[in-house]
Amino acid sequence: MQQLKVQGERWFPSESSFFEEMQQLWGDWYCDSEIGKLKAVLMHRPGQEIEGITKENFAEFRFRAPIQPVKARAQQDALADIYKQHGVQVHYVEGQRTDRPNAMFMRDLMFMTPEGAIVCRPAIPARRGEEKAVAKTLASLGVPIIKTINGDGYFEGASAMWINRETVIIGTGSRTNESGAQQVEGELRNIGVKNIIRTQIPFGSIHLDGYMNMVDQNKLLIFPWHVTYNCAKQLLDWGIELIEFTDINELKQGMGMNFVVLEPGKLVMPSGNPYTKTLLESHGIEVIEAEMDEIMNGWGAIHCMTAFLKREPV
Repeated sequence: MQQLKVQGERWFPSESSFFEEMQQLWGDWYCDSEIGKLKAVLMHRPGQEIEGITKENFAEFRFRAPIQPVKARAQQDALADIYKQHGVQVHYVEGQRTDRPNAMFMRDLMFMTPEGAIVCRPAIPARRGEEKAVAKTLASLGVPIIKTINGDGYFEGASAMWINRETVIIGTGSRTNESGAQQVEGELRNIGVKNIIRTQIPFGSIHLDGYMNMVDQNKLLIFPWHVTYNCAKQLLDWGIELIEFTDINELKQGMGMNFVVLEPGKLVMPSGNPYTKTLLESHGIEVIEAEMDEIMNGWGAIHCMTAFLKREPV
């Protein structure tokens, strides 16, 4: 009887890229901008963890005031309804810790790319550990995790912002250190990002979205006194229009810049910011308003609560 020859040593690997196989093997997940048509998001509906925020302890959790749980949940539910009305799939984190009241601010916990998610490592002890439930939820959805911030690095998702497929801003400051920024930059360059704008997030802001946010293709709303010259110069050189937002009260108290773009030139923002709304509309941006006053007692709003899972390429 002739013996079969085992040819295992002669197998050759597939030369297909991860991206080419991603939809077939993982699912339809993608993000390379802040303004492409929004198709899927990840949120955390506030649960038991916000029940105990009182006058005595709210500052311990970096809140600006106590929070009314029922009203906060209703405001987030209303935002989710706006997303759904615009064809956005809303997914929720499962199994989140019950001792982390900041967990509703999902933008800090992951940063989405064309090839999957970067799972973040929060800077402050009151948030450490939230990322575990996020990672488990991403895995259950089939979203690839291309990096988890480790070592001595810390990085929060709102410390990075897509300008376009080839360009990302990364800011360092109180919530992202150099080690975390380098880890993110390495992964972005690995998937084809050519231009990394490194900038320092100033004292008085903790994330980039505290003083800049994309509103349309090649249009960036900025609070000019927090944007460094080098950052602004690079953006201008690449043809990005900088729209200057100068109302400090609406920026800090009304969180007028804490919005999410639904599609190019259309966004949802916190209500009660007439200057912001007028400025945006004067630049051709369609504005939808949502009540966020209770959510804002946690020093966050719409952009903070929303982690992108899929945006259509622009």
